Amino acid sequence: MSNEATGAQNARSTGADAGNLGYLALGLTLLAYGLLSTGIFSGTGVKDAASLAHLVGGLTLFIAGIWQLRAGEGFTGTAFTSLGAFWATWSAAGGAGKNAAGLFLLLWALLALTLTAAAWQSGLFSRLVYGLLTVSLVLSAIATFSTSGGLAKFAGWVAAASGLAAWYWATASLTNSGWGRAALPVK
Repeated sequence: MSNEATGAQNARSTGADAGNLGYLALGLTLLAYGLLSTGIFSGTGVKDAASLAHLVGGLTLFIAGIWQLRAGEGFTGTAFTSLGAFWATWSAAGGAGKNAAGLFLLLWALLALTLTAAAWQSGLFSRLVYGLLTVSLVLSAIATFSTSGGLAKFAGWVAAASGLAAWYWATASLTNSGWGRAALPVK
């Protein structure tokens, strides 16, 4: 998210920043993926999040990323377009074998680690979103390689926490912008 969007002190937006859209899309997709991975909903699993991941996570994040890049926001543009590509590919590759899926998750964990390092100085919510995403992808990769259902469920909870942080971050930014003051803390 741009410096303007993350700071409640600059509450009125010009409308050119797609950061909130991107963080809402990332948050909702991670929440769905994470919660469906945990097994708390009977008869559901990760594959049930595929259509949400494709449209909200893939398409919406990719569009928000292109929008951000066009506005000169290199970090969020890179984060959203690459994560959009991740979700679109994940939803399309539902039949991948365990080694291919594990490698896919591990490679995307490297991207998430890069995003974590790049966003570290941006505040608590950037560290939470990207740090928890990195941990979730690493745990998911290990769970996939080892066929560990318990670890996969734990990774789902970590993904849901990352999604909740992204969703809150966008909600706080939108609320603060609409109210013209820091109604919800963002740092």
